Amino acid sequence: MANASGIFTPTVPTVRRRFSPSIGIYRSGFWFSEGASRRIVCSSSTQGAENASLSESRVSRLVSKGCKLVGCGSAVPNLLISNDDLSKIVDTNDEWISVRTGIRNRRILSQKDSLTALAVEAAKKALEMAKVDHDEVDLVLMCTSTPEDLFGSAPQIQKALGCKNNPLAYDITAACSGFVLGLVSAACHIRGGGFKNVLVIGADALSRYVDWTDRGSCILFGDAAGAVLVQACDSEEDGLFAFDLHSDGGGQRHLNASMKEKETDHEIGTNGSLLGKLPKGSSYSCIQMNGKEVFRFAVRVVPQSIELALEKAGLTGSSIDWLLLHQANQRILDAVATRLQLPSERVISNLANYGNTSAASIPLALDEAVRSGKVKPGHTIATAGFGAGLTWGSAIIRWG
Repeated sequence: MANASGIFTPTVPTVRRRFSPSIGIYRSGFWFSEGASRRIVCSSSTQGAENASLSESRVSRLVSKGCKLVGCGSAVPNLLISNDDLSKIVDTNDEWISVRTGIRNRRILSQKDSLTALAVEAAKKALEMAKVDHDEVDLVLMCTSTPEDLFGSAPQIQKALGCKNNPLAYDITAACSGFVLGLVSAACHIRGGGFKNVLVIGADALSRYVDWTDRGSCILFGDAAGAVLVQACDSEEDGLFAFDLHSDGGGQRHLNASMKEKETDHEIGTNGSLLGKLPKGSSYSCIQMNGKEVFRFAVRVVPQSIELALEKAGLTGSSIDWLLLHQANQRILDAVATRLQLPSERVISNLANYGNTSAASIPLALDEAVRSGKVKPGHTIATAGFGAGLTWGSAIIRWG
């Protein structure tokens, strides 16, 4: 259970440690104190030996369980929209866009395309790389802010994959931070719930919520899907070292796509009947963004979050093989790398080809880096997402 200090501890009567350091889980990251035993012995004067043994077994499984990233995949739409294409729609040009954002092209879902289909394709590639059958998947996490069903797209992905054992599938909505939250959620399910193979998918089609007459926002976004298979392992192989997660609802005014009532030609039930009191149909507005404020927010909180996660993991910036941020703006990537004193050659960036793909951006960039041989098994990656909510979070992970 969680106490006031934010520490998660198993519900057991009494814990007698073989070593004095303790083990727990903060809201902002797992921690394992130096020298802590991987097994905890439980005893109680009020319960029998069988109950004590059962508690010991549960705690031992919780403490000894780890998770690792063993497969990845991605998928993008066929339709490519270049900066020159956009210059025919709004008052802009390739130089103006590329200098300010680093973006040159983006992929957009056409009317006949499906975001769910993209997510399924990315998931299949991740399973293939991991050499895991679809029937071995016991949880699907769909990280998206643009589901094709109001009630979530994850169950449709589970169905399309052909999982016969009906594994749990649900959506996580946290905009551009979604994939990092998905990774942490997968780890919690594995470490605390006994899950073995968790598909974490980041997929978004923000092009469906873009005002294509607004040159300040339409130039930024693209559509894509990326997936990672997170698998249970022994604690010695654990690949999620630490994480740090936050939100600030006060910043919602800087980046949102709020619900609005649909305009109607005439009022229904103006005679004072119940119909006149019922809500009108609703939809979501196009993306509204204050670019300057979002930029300031990102370059301030992202390096702080990564530094906190590194501290929890007992690592320094020099321990990082790769910096993998949400692909929002090249200037943000450069500013964070400078703050962390990381050279540009250790920064993974592919937004020039895809733009900001929201929850898909991190797994899409990871998949390309892995398949190109840039990221190799054993490499340590500092990753961070940030965006609408406002939400932000980081995780220190090991690939493979």
